[in-house]
Amino acid sequence: MCQDRRVDQAELVIGPESGIPVAELLALYESVGWSAYTSSPELLEAAVAGASFVVTARRGGRLVGLARALSDGATICYLQDVLVHPAEHRRGIGRALVGAVLDRYRTVRQKVLLTDDEPGQRAFYESLGYAEIRDYGSGTLRCFIRFDGGAEA
Repeated sequence: MCQDRRVDQAELVIGPESGIPVAELLALYESVGWSAYTSSPELLEAAVAGASFVVTARRGGRLVGLARALSDGATICYLQDVLVHPAEHRRGIGRALVGAVLDRYRTVRQKVLLTDDEPGQRAFYESLGYAEIRDYGSGTLRCFIRFDGGAEA
C-alpha cells in the first residue's frame, strides 16, 4: 500500500485519497484550464471515483495536486491525469504524485499515458523513465487512440 509522502514543504501532504468533493476537483482542474473535464462536473466526479488509484497533494488541507490511474493491477497501468495547481509548479509535487502511482504499480509491466505535445511535458515524463512510442524501438510497438463524443482532450 502507498504510504504518505512528504515533499520539501512541511505542510504539503501527498497520499491516496477517495471521496474528493467535486467542488475541490473543479477548482483544481479549472486552475490548469482543463475545461473538457470542468464542463461536466458529474462526469469529472464519476471519472475520479472510478479510477483504480487516486493520489492527491494537499497544502494546509487545500487540494493542490492530483494524479489518477486505471489499472488491472497485473499487466497494465494507465496514468490518466497528473495536475498541479499553477501556483505550486516547480516544487516536485508532480514528480511525487507520479512516483506514488509508480510505487503502487511497481510490479506492473506496462505503464502508459497520453499527454499534450509540448516540450515541458516530454521532458517531465522522460525524466520519470517514460519514452514516446516512436522513440521506444524500431517497429516494436504501435499506439492507437480513438476519441468519441466530442472534444479530443
